[in-house]
Amino acid sequence: MSKQIASKNNKIELGMLSSSSFNLLLTTQYKNSKKIVIVDENTQEECWPYLLTSFEALKEAEVIVLPTGEDNKVMEVSFQVWEALTNYHIQRNDLVINLGGGIVTDMGGFIASVYKRGIDFINIPTTLLAMVDASVGGKTGVNLGAHKNQLGVFSMPVITFCDPIFLNTLDDKELLAGKAEMLKHGLIASEDFFYRLNADTSKIPHEDLIAEAIQIKANIVDADFKEQGDRKKLNFGHTIGHSIEGFLIEQEVEITHGECVAWGMLVESYLSQESAELPPEDLSKIESVIRSQYPELPIQPAHFETLIELMEHDKKNKGALINFTLLNKIGKSTIDYQLEKDQVIEALYKVFK
Repeated sequence: MSKQIASKNNKIELGMLSSSSFNLLLTTQYKNSKKIVIVDENTQEECWPYLLTSFEALKEAEVIVLPTGEDNKVMEVSFQVWEALTNYHIQRNDLVINLGGGIVTDMGGFIASVYKRGIDFINIPTTLLAMVDASVGGKTGVNLGAHKNQLGVFSMPVITFCDPIFLNTLDDKELLAGKAEMLKHGLIASEDFFYRLNADTSKIPHEDLIAEAIQIKANIVDADFKEQGDRKKLNFGHTIGHSIEGFLIEQEVEITHGECVAWGMLVESYLSQESAELPPEDLSKIESVIRSQYPELPIQPAHFETLIELMEHDKKNKGALINFTLLNKIGKSTIDYQLEKDQVIEALYKVFK
């Protein structure tokens, strides 16, 4: 049977989709609803056939295929989907099912939440990153140029189903991308989890570790849904990581979100040592994990000013200072450090020498 993640805001089930409440929902609450399944080119091929052959209630579903890649997470594509929903005569009592990674769940959730002022949607994340992070917590959105997730709304799915069977479709790069967010959850909230995750040598993390990573995020979101306080802890590594990701996408470098977050966490760990008293031995451990597991990125000192410009558009900033969540130790973090750009550049030099 599926494992239910304890949460007051997020309904999440982890386990086989066939033994979850998914089919019951389709055949009762949404029995008379039209179903739209949003996929990307990869999940259309790798994951949709499994749903189509397993759930009779999806035989008549309309499938909308998003182009793959972060550069397609934009309003132009969203408009095309809204037009398709209109052509399919989708109404407010109908249902969107987002079957894919973080881009699909972010975009699909945004598209459903805005269409006719909001229709129900279900997330079925198919990547490790989406299961432990992107599809949990009700953040939806699209990018604006090189600026990540500048347009979006907070909107909860009816439920999220995490079936580990889909993780078998991922290559090592995608699994490492997801592990980066799991590492982040340990770094900000649980030293014990961080070390147990690093002790797990499985290619795909054990299901119990996945469940624990989801639970850490769900607990933080429950306490602060609209990100007025401690939910900002989940942004550790992302202020730097988002700027790196936006820059490299503009340079047409093939990169994953998780890789950028991993290196963002390392830079922000150096900032943590300088500004939040992160012990040197903790910084050394974090650096060892990141450098041993994640390939170096093509970032050079000549790029630092551009990265700073991208950081200055971060949603959490106030005034001219750049806002960070920093680590006091592995497993303990504090929000709202306001830092000068010179401090950030110094940390970038330490990582990208």
